[in-house]
Amino acid sequence: MRFRVITGTLFLMLVAFVRTPAQASRPSSGLQRLLDAEIARYPGKAGIWVKHLTTGEEASVRADEAFNSASVIKLPILALAFQMIDKGSLSLAERITINAQDFRGGSGVFRYNDPGLQPTLHDVLLQMIITSDNTATDLALGKVGGVDKVNAWLGDNGYADALHLNMTTAELFAKYGALPAGTNRNEKTNSDKTFWLGSVTPRGTGRLLESFQRCSDGSEKAAPVATQASCAMMTRMLRAQQSGDRRLPHYLNVPVGHKTGDFPPAVANDVGIVSARSGPIVIAFFANSIEGPYAEAEDRIGRIAQLIVEYFDGPR
Repeated sequence: MRFRVITGTLFLMLVAFVRTPAQASRPSSGLQRLLDAEIARYPGKAGIWVKHLTTGEEASVRADEAFNSASVIKLPILALAFQMIDKGSLSLAERITINAQDFRGGSGVFRYNDPGLQPTLHDVLLQMIITSDNTATDLALGKVGGVDKVNAWLGDNGYADALHLNMTTAELFAKYGALPAGTNRNEKTNSDKTFWLGSVTPRGTGRLLESFQRCSDGSEKAAPVATQASCAMMTRMLRAQQSGDRRLPHYLNVPVGHKTGDFPPAVANDVGIVSARSGPIVIAFFANSIEGPYAEAEDRIGRIAQLIVEYFDGPR
């Protein structure tokens, strides 16, 4: 009897120390432990991918799970547009007339202007990023060839399993507008992928941002996403971001170029490049199915970004 008790105790101890294949394959760095702890406390379903582009250290949680992208999916539209600009099939100086039927709801500033406004393509791409303008987004989509063209570009560049644009912003708003009265819109936003503007993974989004940074600083080894000048312009656009002050940049005293993706009160994403003292850090943070106050969920993103930067740079 005594032997059986000891054997059972030893068995339980062995079980406690045997790691699953998934656990065994995960890095056990301080950065990984930091992310594990913070994401476990996040008030919603969160995923994150972090990479220091100078040291190469990276860590993640749910890096390859699909998240509701919201407006983060506008980044591939930007990349494709600049690739077409580099090839001469589009021009940043081209004037685009915005007619009444082009206006879109939601975020952005173009819809507050009178019909007939003629911004340049540069203006349109800039507003798509810095105010997440939905009118600008659908105009830019039209210029690059539409949803299928963007997804074909993603497939050709190795992102087919990680990023997918589902529809235009006009189509998304039409779907929400067609819901019967009393429908739980947040439930649709959280769990029904047919109501997602796009589907993305933290790792895939982070890799795209990494390509922007490495191309802009000339360190890209493989075929760059665009010319160095175009990549530099894209990263400047990210630096000019007008939304998401309570997210990645909130508690940082270093420059941050980023792109938000919002669908309050359920979704608050933010992805970007932090110009830390130790070198650029890519952070791709996705927060879906948020519970509790939206602003507090945003602040948690900022605090996690602060901890990440302090991990690499040391406390302020």
